[in-house]
Amino acid sequence: MMFFHKPSRLMNPASALQTNKGNDWSNWRGPLHNGATVATNLPTKFTALEWSTDLMGPSHATPIVHGKYVFTTVANVKQGALQVVALDRKTGKVLWADNLGTGHRSGNEGSVTQLDERSIYAAPSPTTDGKHVWFFFGNGDLGCYTVDGRKVWTRNIQKETHDFNFMWTFSSSPLLYKGVLYLQILQRDKIVGRRGKDGGESYLLAMDPKTGQDLWKASRPSEASNESRESYGTPMPYSNGGKDQLLVAGGDYLSGHDPKNGKELWRWGTWNPGHRELWWRLVPSPVAGDGVVLVCAPKKAPVYACPTDKQGDISASGLLWKSDDRSNLTSDVATPAFHDGKFFIVSDVRKSVSCVEAKSGKIVWSTDTPGFNMCWGSPTIADGKLYTTNVGGIVLVYDIQTGKLLAENRVDDEGSEVRSSVAIAGNQLFIRTSKRMLCVASPSRK
Repeated sequence: MMFFHKPSRLMNPASALQTNKGNDWSNWRGPLHNGATVATNLPTKFTALEWSTDLMGPSHATPIVHGKYVFTTVANVKQGALQVVALDRKTGKVLWADNLGTGHRSGNEGSVTQLDERSIYAAPSPTTDGKHVWFFFGNGDLGCYTVDGRKVWTRNIQKETHDFNFMWTFSSSPLLYKGVLYLQILQRDKIVGRRGKDGGESYLLAMDPKTGQDLWKASRPSEASNESRESYGTPMPYSNGGKDQLLVAGGDYLSGHDPKNGKELWRWGTWNPGHRELWWRLVPSPVAGDGVVLVCAPKKAPVYACPTDKQGDISASGLLWKSDDRSNLTSDVATPAFHDGKFFIVSDVRKSVSCVEAKSGKIVWSTDTPGFNMCWGSPTIADGKLYTTNVGGIVLVYDIQTGKLLAENRVDDEGSEVRSSVAIAGNQLFIRTSKRMLCVASPSRK
């Protein structure tokens, strides 16, 4: 039983929120798009729960926090609906909710809330600019709302073309970057069971966030085959030398694209020589810092680091470094984080957390994760700490300088399938479990 199983009111009165740039967490990987933020005075042991709100179903999405709002999604099995929800940041009270899901059933398989037994449609994280919030579900439903709950527009990406060509429930979070809404669909080119169609295209889509109308659609080709064409990651923005680009990983390749038109600027590949492996779907997204972009190959394969200032096909000479095949530097699910010249890699398959120098690949420290449960939550870094969640309902806290495990905090019941990452805003942690949303603050918060 959790120590805060079902409180319904404020346990530690909140003071005014910080006003620094770490006050919000407006997209899946935070204000810097790399899993790190400048927030301080954060809890190590979760003894000061501010509020806990029960919700009507699970979600694997990371909560989004902006101003007075916390946004999340719900796969409501009882109602057969995919729901969007806004909570009050101070109290956890549900301010508004709406059914966005249309009940589209891919290939006459699955249900309204999930396609397969391993995941749910409510896995992508929303994004916001503080005035509007955009939600996406794995069945193709995409919608825009004002932050106070007025629906602006909706569309279903899957219905507009054909059923997605994915073996598993699709998940990729929408990206709002410099006034444009982006979505990546990296899928197979052949029917999967009874879903999809032959000739299915992988592409990047740019939309007007105000209307949902397409600005451009750019093909993203690949020589990969079968499941290896599938990516469940999210495009990541990065600026190097004043030049913006979108980083995309999947289909056995890492590539950089012009945000203005989707044109491919450079490409590196592959972690799958000869494209021999047919079942290497990709889950982690790329992460960049100090002019270096890191990509995780699937299963127990290494991680690879490339420069971000090249042009064209850099496959032959663009690799800066790769990890040893047997090292802990590997991740099949969690997206690494970047902070202060270092990448932080949580390995579900090696059951470890590691810190590595971004430019050289030198391992600074590496340590095990406790217990039997894998960590599928991508690492979040702030205040000298690394937070990651395991599927068994525990948030692990590490010292980023030494790798020392500082605390194990149970936030949900054993076997609860917690997959979302910890969101940090101000000096509060926001955690989405399978049943509820939690807000945790430092005991020293005033």
